[in-house]
Amino acid sequence: MEHALGQVGIDGNRARFYLAALELGEATIAAVSHHAGIGRTNAYEVLERLIADGLISRIQRGAKVFVQAQDPFVILRRIEEQRRLAAELLPQLRSLHNRAGSKPRVRYFEGAEGIKEVLRDTLSCRSGELRGILAMAELLETPGVDVMNKHIRARIRAGLDLRVIRSASRETDRIWPASRSERRELRYAPAGLDLGMTSYIYDDKVAFISSRREHFALCVQSEEFAAFQTAMFEGLWMGSSEGEGR
Repeated sequence: MEHALGQVGIDGNRARFYLAALELGEATIAAVSHHAGIGRTNAYEVLERLIADGLISRIQRGAKVFVQAQDPFVILRRIEEQRRLAAELLPQLRSLHNRAGSKPRVRYFEGAEGIKEVLRDTLSCRSGELRGILAMAELLETPGVDVMNKHIRARIRAGLDLRVIRSASRETDRIWPASRSERRELRYAPAGLDLGMTSYIYDDKVAFISSRREHFALCVQSEEFAAFQTAMFEGLWMGSSEGEGR
């Protein structure tokens, strides 16, 4: 069941906490976190995100605070809302035309498998260089460290270089530094610029991987759009500072 929840964007500790809350009914945060096998420090962060997602409610009874899982039907409404937002976005993307006058190709992917599919597509890069903006906190949770490390190894085997910009505010661990052996050049965006969505630019394609809350990916194939995003990336690259290497 935890795996199934991951397919709709509720994964890791969030899935375990939500399932524990469903099983226990109204209970204290300590009871739910213990039942889920999550440390209390992490449990409070997970709880706040589940409340923001509308999956958990907080109940104050005197001096005590209890939590209660919302009806699982909320998950269906959440998916329908994501579809609605995607439906509003797609016509705008489809309105873009490349220099030849043809319409761009836009592909939409849902969940963890969709994100993996987009990552695999970046390996088809013909130019030999990927430009990326990585939202680290989101990537470490979805698709996760193991998937990303596997992707990095595949990129290196494919002989693809990566120039990447990240936000220092989104860093949660000292991993994936600038590295010649891993063909990665790293820069950090100016302070105050919070890059909360991952994107890759390669050839005539631009791929987007959403935040952990939205849990979708898009791949736009358009020479004009890719050229525009490349120009934006290069401008940001010039204003960013070099990251530590190894």
